[in-house]
This record gives sequence, C-alpha cells and structure tokens, in this order.
Amino acid sequence: MTNDETAFLPDSSFDIRHSSLPYDAVLIVSFGGPEKPDDVLPFLENVLRGRNVPRERMLEVAEHYHHFGGVSPLNEQNRRLKAALERELAEHGPRLPVYWGNRNWHPLLPETLAQMARDGVKRALGFFTSAYSSYSGCRQYRENIAAAQAQVGPAAPQVEKLRAFFNHPGFIEPMVESLREVLAGLPAERRADARMLFTAHSIPTSMAATSRYEEQLREASRLVAEGAGVTSDRWELVYQSRSGPPQQPWLAPDVCDRIKELHDAAGLSELIIVPVGFTSDHMEVLYDLDTEAKALCDRHGIRMHRTPTVGTHPRFVRMIRELIQERTNDARRLALGNLGASHDVCPPDCCAYQPQVARVSRSVAAACLLL
Repeated sequence: MTNDETAFLPDSSFDIRHSSLPYDAVLIVSFGGPEKPDDVLPFLENVLRGRNVPRERMLEVAEHYHHFGGVSPLNEQNRRLKAALERELAEHGPRLPVYWGNRNWHPLLPETLAQMARDGVKRALGFFTSAYSSYSGCRQYRENIAAAQAQVGPAAPQVEKLRAFFNHPGFIEPMVESLREVLAGLPAERRADARMLFTAHSIPTSMAATSRYEEQLREASRLVAEGAGVTSDRWELVYQSRSGPPQQPWLAPDVCDRIKELHDAAGLSELIIVPVGFTSDHMEVLYDLDTEAKALCDRHGIRMHRTPTVGTHPRFVRMIRELIQERTNDARRLALGNLGASHDVCPPDCCAYQPQVARVSRSVAAACLLL
C-alpha cells in the first residue's frame, strides 16, 4: 500500500477484538485538502457539489492553493496530529487505535469508516478538529458521519463526538504560552504599543445565531489574553475568510478592515495576530493572515507578528487524551473561565441551520471553512 492508502489505518499492534473499554477506536474528523496541483479543482468541486457558488469564485479560491504549489498543509498536519495522538495513547492510555477521515478529500469519511468496519470497530469516539460550536464546525460533520455510515451499511461503526474544547486548558494554555513569547520578544517600548487581534473564520450571522460560536470565541480570546497578562483595552476579536455575497450579513469586522481602521485612527505600529479560531496553520491562516494581512501591514509600515496555532503542541495532544478519558473512565471534565464544560451529546437543535433560509450561505461557508 502507498502512504495515501494507509494514512487512516491504526497501528497494527492493536487488537480491537480483545478491548474491554466502552469504545474501541478514536476517529479524527477534519475538512481535508488537496496535496498536489491536480487535486485542487476536483477538491473544490467536491466541496461545492450541489451548491450555488459561481465557478469564478471557485477559481479564485483555487488560486489561493496554487499560490502554495497546489498543496494544502492540512492533510499533512492531520497526519502529524494522528501520529502524536497514537504516541500519547500508547504511553499513557487508553490504548485505542486512531483513524482519520475527512469531509472533502482523501481519506474521505466513507473510506475510513469502511476500513474501521473491516477492522471490527463497533463504537468510536470522534475528535473534530474544530474547537467551537457552529453548523460547519459541528453539526455538518455529524451529518457527514451519518451519510458515511449509510454508505458503508450496517457494519459501519457508531461514532460519538467528543465535546467542544474551546475553553479546555489544553487548548488555551499553548496559545497563552505563544502570546507570552511574542510579547517577551518585543522591546519594552514596542510591547507597550502592541495591539492584539484574535481572528476566527467569519460565518453568516444567520448561522451564528443558531450556535454559541461568537460567545465561545470571545471567551477563548479573553482567556488567552488574560493568561498572557493583556488588558482588555489592547485586544479584540475580528474575523477573516468571508466568502458570502455582499448583501448577506456575516460576522465582522474583517481583520484587514480593522487593521486599516486602527492604522488610520491611531497610527498602529505594532500588531500581534492570534488565530484563536483555528487548530492548525492551514490554508486560511497561511493565505489570509500570513499573505494578505501581512502585505497590508507591510504597506502601512506596521510590524505584524502572528502566533502559531496549537497544531501538535504536547499540551494540546494531551488534551485529546483527557477528552477521551472523560468518556472512558469518568475523568474530571477540565474547563477554564465562565462557560463550563460543553455537553457530550448534542441536543437535537444544536447548531441547527435551515437550508431553505440560507442555501447560498451554506454553500459559500463550506467553500473555505477549514475548521
């Protein structure tokens, strides 16, 4: 088998048949991305299949990928996360095999669930690579899993989602550490002038209204800022990567619009961007922040710094193990701040989003939402 064919397979040392745990596998669930130039258009056509998005917009997004050689870093980042989690579970338990499946590119969820069925997996825990509650980051993935189960048939394993982790210390602490490091690297006089913009993917306001997306983002941003000793007057939450038609309301302000406003109003000179809405440095972080926002800052003489996403930080990987242990042995449910630990089982109306109200919104949101 090639590396691509074995990417979603677990370590061969696991014998699922002899497990005494209530779950017999872990499934990493993500968006997926192209891995060579010839993948780009088929990938985007897969993302947009059945959706009302103009081809010109699809080709525009394709150029973002071609800017980086036609390769999204997301799949490779998920391979690294899978390998890190396998090591974490092998060392500390519970000893469960780890699989990986995507919504939009190989390994696709039907492929992975079929492999899990062949391996004898009956009941798995799903880790979604999105920290927040929203249609695109939660409910749609559950719909994708259900569709994959229907495609595989009666042998398909059950998949139970691990809870949203936006306020888990394993998600917050690595970002606090990174922000502290950036601040510590600035001369004292520049540190005092630095402003912080916490960024997340914009979504239609109609989608945001049916979830706790904004509330959770603000809480996570506050926890990171306060953990790094940043006062409330020096940071704010902004959004990026909007894809919707101009007449449709999306969450704002846009990161680049806000940079211009701050520069025009106060002569912004030092800026730190914290991509709090993302778990890895995938295409939207690399293009929308490291390329577009950085070019804007360069034109205006603004020194821009960007903190890394949590990626495979050891504390983040340990967090996934802790979330698994919550469900396997009633371990303590860790959460920082004021909102408490999220639910394990999503209620029926969780992150609901009515297609007849927002058909186009769902289309454009799905086009680029690499949560």
